[in-house]
Amino acid sequence: MKMLSAEITEPTFWQSITGHRAIFLYIAVLLCALIALMLLFVIRSVRDVQAREKEKRLKKERRRFSRLSEIDALTKNKKEEKFDNNINLSEICEKFRNFASSQMGLYYEPETVRAFVSSLAVSRLVIMQGISGTGKTSLAYAFGKFIRHEASIVPVQPSWKDRTDMLGYYNEFTGKFTETDLLYDLYKANTDDEIYLTVLDEMNISRVEYYFAEFLSVLELPELASRKIEVVSDVQDNDPKLLSGGKLTVPDNIWFIGTANNDDSTLSISDKVYDRAMIIELQSRAKPFSAPYTEPVSVSSTYLHKLYEQALSDFEIDEGIRSKLEQIDAYMSDHLQITFGNRIMRQTEKFLPVYNACGGTEYRALDLILSKKVLRKLEIQNPVYVASEAGGLISAIERIFGDGMMPLCVSYLQKFIRI
Repeated sequence: MKMLSAEITEPTFWQSITGHRAIFLYIAVLLCALIALMLLFVIRSVRDVQAREKEKRLKKERRRFSRLSEIDALTKNKKEEKFDNNINLSEICEKFRNFASSQMGLYYEPETVRAFVSSLAVSRLVIMQGISGTGKTSLAYAFGKFIRHEASIVPVQPSWKDRTDMLGYYNEFTGKFTETDLLYDLYKANTDDEIYLTVLDEMNISRVEYYFAEFLSVLELPELASRKIEVVSDVQDNDPKLLSGGKLTVPDNIWFIGTANNDDSTLSISDKVYDRAMIIELQSRAKPFSAPYTEPVSVSSTYLHKLYEQALSDFEIDEGIRSKLEQIDAYMSDHLQITFGNRIMRQTEKFLPVYNACGGTEYRALDLILSKKVLRKLEIQNPVYVASEAGGLISAIERIFGDGMMPLCVSYLQKFIRI
């Protein structure tokens, strides 16, 4: 029995070999699996590296300012601009009025057109206010058609609070900048000599001094190199070439035309804004008139500025007018505690000569700027006190400037007496 048991339990030579083969096979399978796993790991690692490199390359090639970059590409092959720079300010006003009538069915009084063209010489912000339907927006739009460079209409929203509402913002999720039409025009204006008019439609439906605050400060700077506004806070290698340090220059060839309705749905405009802007009042539509068919003209910004400079030379304010301005300024300062101020004086010294060159008169220009820029300050004072002084101010105006020479000022003051 012991012999039989030994024969059964003790493996033979071939059994031993077979057992070792199984072990070797098992080990080989394990090694192959390990090698396969290592190869898979290497392949995945290589693919991950390639994917990261591709993402870096695509990120480098991806432009966050796609529309502005298109302007850079178009500028390289841009043809030389052609302008009809052989027209004076008076002809611009007359032809524009006839153009609006004959081609667009829009009618404006000569004084309104002169005030608009002259205001562009004084400030880069012109506010056209009045009741709805008097043609505030259409005036700027028609002028853009007249100069063969259409104005951009930007509807202001009640939620606007800062410059990002006007220029756009960077989207971290998409990696792109949401570019507005205003930003597009602002950038493009840096590449040519066209006249750019941006209409801030219903500008006082939100707080102008909030969303337009940076522009108010920048537009007054005399040096072009300092007239920059921030678009983004960082810099990328493939940003548009004119976006220097994330900032963009506000050039000499762009103006902002704000329309303001006077109703319960709008907000009051602060003195800070009014002081820096030129104001045009439209309270009624002009009567239709027949005008000869008039073609548009193409005027460059540089030429328009030259016309303004020439007007300052040709129609310099004489000492008689300066003396009268000093007299009325002294009277208002003594009796009503309001004064012209340095800014308004500079605006007056520009507005009068240009309005004269546009075919108007000095006294009409004085009447406009006094009523809209100086007497307007009475609205923030005690109405009872103003009413008691209004009669004396009317007498002073007529004594200094002559009876009937300042109808807008007199009409404006009379409304305080009626209160």
